[in-house]
Amino acid sequence: MMTKRFLSLAAAFLLPFAVYAQSSGERKSLRPEVRDRLFISTAVENKIEEVSAKISDPKLRWMFQNCFPNTLDTTVHYSDSTGTPRTFVYTGDIHAMWLRDSGAQVFPYVSLCAQDTELAKLIAGTINCQFSLICKDPYANAFNDGPIGSEWKNDYTGSPISPWVHERKWELDSPCYPIRLAYAYWKATDDTSVFGEDWLNAIELILQTFTEQQRKNGNGPYRFLRKTDRQLDTKAREGFGHPVKPVGLVCSSFRPSDDATQFEFLVPSNFFAADVLRKAAEILLNVNEEAELAERCISLADEISSALKQYAIVEHPVFGQIYAYEVDGFGNCYLMDDANVPSLLSLGYLIPSMSSDPIYRNTRRFVWSSCNPYFCKGFAGEGIGSPHNWTNVIWPMSIIMKAFTAEDDAEIAACLKQLRDTDAGTGFMHECFDCNDSGRYTRPWFAWANTLFGELIVRLADSGKEYLL
Repeated sequence: MMTKRFLSLAAAFLLPFAVYAQSSGERKSLRPEVRDRLFISTAVENKIEEVSAKISDPKLRWMFQNCFPNTLDTTVHYSDSTGTPRTFVYTGDIHAMWLRDSGAQVFPYVSLCAQDTELAKLIAGTINCQFSLICKDPYANAFNDGPIGSEWKNDYTGSPISPWVHERKWELDSPCYPIRLAYAYWKATDDTSVFGEDWLNAIELILQTFTEQQRKNGNGPYRFLRKTDRQLDTKAREGFGHPVKPVGLVCSSFRPSDDATQFEFLVPSNFFAADVLRKAAEILLNVNEEAELAERCISLADEISSALKQYAIVEHPVFGQIYAYEVDGFGNCYLMDDANVPSLLSLGYLIPSMSSDPIYRNTRRFVWSSCNPYFCKGFAGEGIGSPHNWTNVIWPMSIIMKAFTAEDDAEIAACLKQLRDTDAGTGFMHECFDCNDSGRYTRPWFAWANTLFGELIVRLADSGKEYLL
């Protein structure tokens, strides 16, 4: 029954021009009927009403109302039958739980948890689920809701793949997102229930995995080989990737796009890792009283940060000092940016203190220019794409990140206009669209991008910038 409903909902999204104006001039809500929503939060519904009243643009208001609750409406599977909340979160049209996507999908609701105890349980359940899954395999990026196996079970990764694992691509950002979520939840609610045995075991495994992937003692236990004709879905050198010089950075075999890295030290993910390790240390000290474990987190964060200063900065002939996207420690680098978060552009969003960093500001100008090989501009708009897709595509996520990190109202307004005008009439965000034809797009049901768009609108409304809406 659940599968049929999801399929019918996805099919409805594929009718891009059938959802526009009713005879009254009002656009019809594309949310599931109340009885079919997977989770209803009073605080979220109140927030939708509050923010909607501040949005004068009718289409933008309609899109916000469709997008902001999309994660709760269609992707969360909550249970407290064991007495401990557990929430398994689909990424949308793929019925598996990515640690990254799930952490990002529910993050915009964290600030509302103090107003809604049931919503707080749902978020706690997501955190509990994430840490329990990391304990099953710290190298996996995506998991099943049970030991059901996967189409990727025959990938060669150096050790057997658990039937709980949907995909075992090592992505440095994957275990970072649950820490970011747990820290924000703790700050918003003072609830320490999520920092029990699974949390402590997960942190131990995360530290072990990060240390292994610094590759100071050889390649480590993980490798990745897949039978595929897609180069970005497998790794060179018998699965270990191209060589690195151990300099303190942490290797990431894959990017947040699930595409293979070219050089193993993925710079934005290393920035993210250093930031969340410090957050983990704060929790360990104040909640668990684990001073030794906290010190290990801080020490590793400091080592990563020091290495980033030494190896991640490149002199660009146009933009001056910028951060490279990937480096190898030998002096080689890849100058680009991908739309998926963490990206170089998104660092000002994930780590707000970086917004004032002059090297980040230079980097931001670089990635939103023709010097970035994955930036494109066409009749439909401009933005950053990904090797993940066909040529000349834009990810709405990149436009959202540009708006989040903008300091100029005119720049934010331009981003909002482009997001409003490139939905192909569907009322939702997509994974990507053709820069010359927004009606050509991928993934009509992509909950992360939908909720992230909603988060942007909420932030603008709450910060007194409703005049942009």
